[in-house]
Amino acid sequence: MSDTRPPGGSTTQTGSPAPSDRNSLTLGDTGPLLLHDHHLIEQMAHFNRERVPERNVHAKGTGAFGTFETTEDVSAYTKAALFQPGVRTDMLARFSTVAGEQGSPDTWRDPRGFSLKFYTTEGNYDLVGNNTPVFFVRDTIKFPHFIRSQKRRGGSGLRDNDMQWDFWTLNPESAHQVTYLMGDRGIPASLRTMQGYGSHTFMWINAAGEKSWVKYHFKSDQGVKNLTQEAANKIAGEDADFHRRDLSEAIERGDFPSWTLHVQVMPYEDAKTYRFNPFDLTKVWPHGDYPLIKVGTMTLDKNPDNFFAQVEQAAFEPSATVPGIGFSPDKMLLGRVFAYADTHRYRIGPNYHQLPVNRHRVEGANTYTFDGPMAYDHTGDQPVYASNSYGRGFSDLTGPPEDSWETDGEMTREAYALREQDDDFGQAATMINEVWDDAQRERFVGNVAGHILGGVSEKVLPRVIEYWKNVDEAIGKRIEVAVQEGQATLPAPHDTEPEGVIDDPTSA
Repeated sequence: MSDTRPPGGSTTQTGSPAPSDRNSLTLGDTGPLLLHDHHLIEQMAHFNRERVPERNVHAKGTGAFGTFETTEDVSAYTKAALFQPGVRTDMLARFSTVAGEQGSPDTWRDPRGFSLKFYTTEGNYDLVGNNTPVFFVRDTIKFPHFIRSQKRRGGSGLRDNDMQWDFWTLNPESAHQVTYLMGDRGIPASLRTMQGYGSHTFMWINAAGEKSWVKYHFKSDQGVKNLTQEAANKIAGEDADFHRRDLSEAIERGDFPSWTLHVQVMPYEDAKTYRFNPFDLTKVWPHGDYPLIKVGTMTLDKNPDNFFAQVEQAAFEPSATVPGIGFSPDKMLLGRVFAYADTHRYRIGPNYHQLPVNRHRVEGANTYTFDGPMAYDHTGDQPVYASNSYGRGFSDLTGPPEDSWETDGEMTREAYALREQDDDFGQAATMINEVWDDAQRERFVGNVAGHILGGVSEKVLPRVIEYWKNVDEAIGKRIEVAVQEGQATLPAPHDTEPEGVIDDPTSA
């Protein structure tokens, strides 16, 4: 048998020359395939397994590498190394839709994930946020239920607007985020022209051990641009990867997108008496109370070399913190601290931290986790237990941690205690009436009415109208009228063919 492989031909996964990538081994040229064609078996078996399970949430996304430079002095608030003046930190950003699957269009109306991984000198710091400053629910136990309401029905396998509104109206804390979603910013024109938020409240600790509460705001230096529903629908039919393509091509041509990071800082003691619960993820802190403080700039200037290795296998987790940054009593944040790392263990494997895209940049790291599937790092014959008598170090801090907060009372299952201005609808009404102009309100009414007309049942519809009247009586009435007018002209579902259908007279 002659060797016709070109120079530098392929190899098997064990490194030996591959026999052929074009012809399987058969018994004669028309005979059956032979099981001992190990290269064929390897290729097919690996092909069957080359997709890891997609993320249950944020499945469709894209990413890029870059740097974050701290240009201001915020050392009065945090000792974190990456936020010291003049420090430049390598990083990875991943942007994604929340509810859509891998192949879903980029321009569906949906919040966008805004996840950042900073490869700092003190370990990886992951900031896993969204392009909205708030979220639909405030308790993490509701999160699986919310996501399922945005996915597909068990019977038909179809996404269903009725499920979404049923959940939202039965959980009125969602009103602020739904208002945001149905407004102009519900569909960004590009990933480069949307804002990013840490969304949650975090803790910052300075070198003196003083604690503050903080919220992150990444302001797009490209400005904020959004799509109308009509434009988004058109793009979805023409290019499902519109946002992914735009980001990749912008970086390829040297048009590097950047965001300026600002933070709101709340003194530690203020949280006890502030008029809104500062840890409620459905609320914002008005900038008049806590103005934005500039920190630095994030610039993305490198596309991934391999999408699967560096974006699909990238694992972001709120549990990845560094000294000077901690958690808060935000119930959603505390639930995500467990859930994100655990989903990576399921989806990628228990050693996902060892993949190059997730690997930290710290010299001399010393972790007491061992073995498991696909383990690459090892510690030779060093002790695998702590404490030990053979010189391998271990940690043994005692007492209150520096990022702790005090609490009292018995264990309970209750919502956050209401504060002076805590309610589910007030901040949504403020956005509609004090932030938006007439044109934005008009588009909002059309977006909501169109979504309702997309399949909300007669059982749920009265609650939807009441939901918006609770936000604002006038805007609720406008939505009600728009729905009634739309119902009068709406054809029965699928009783006519859509425009553009062509009869094919051929029988072949």
